[in-house]
Amino acid sequence: MTYRGHVCNGVVVLDDAVTLPEGLGVKVEPMEPPESPSEPDDDGPTLYECLEPFIGKLEGLPPDASVNIDHYLYGLPKRE
Repeated sequence: MTYRGHVCNGVVVLDDAVTLPEGLGVKVEPMEPPESPSEPDDDGPTLYECLEPFIGKLEGLPPDASVNIDHYLYGLPKRE
């Protein structure tokens, strides 16, 4: 059985609530740290440039759709 966890203040803490027998030997195998995000690609289009073709294309929405989108999608109470 394999359990995952993390190091907190120098102590290995399991992510799930697991009860192990007292005195049980364990093997801790450090994992490779996740790679840091790479530098942004300055050659590619910006988010705005990608979404620009869609700006202003939706028709027939209620005038308060931007404020009450959760009401129209999920039936939550209106905000205004």
